[in-house]
Amino acid sequence: MSTEKPSEYAGQHLGMPASGPGSMAPLWRRALGLLVDWLIAQLVSVLAFGAELGSGGAQAFVPLGVLAVVNVLSITAFAATPGQAIVRLQVLQVRPGSFSLQVVIRTLLLCLFVPAVLTDRNGRGFHDAAAGTVIVRR
Repeated sequence: MSTEKPSEYAGQHLGMPASGPGSMAPLWRRALGLLVDWLIAQLVSVLAFGAELGSGGAQAFVPLGVLAVVNVLSITAFAATPGQAIVRLQVLQVRPGSFSLQVVIRTLLLCLFVPAVLTDRNGRGFHDAAAGTVIVRR
């Protein structure tokens, strides 16, 4: 009889596979998707709203507002932001409820930044854990 514990992996407690499509996305892919989304938000802020990069005051919040709107609309419609789609990720609902409401909660917490960099025991950002969502590989 073996006394070894079975190897644990991110997403095990959420019923996700250890690898492949449907498995939890690694941190580096989630971060890369967010970086792409942030660059898109910066570009839209400059081109559509005339915001100046590096400016202070209210203009400094324009890219964050664009990021929030893009997150809510694209995740609600397509289960992924443009950046997540590029790196082949998607947002899944792991707790029953209104997906649209979960996306709004997730986005508001993402915009606060700190909940997004702290993780739960499964490796999800606190913003995902609080919203009842998880980012997985496509």
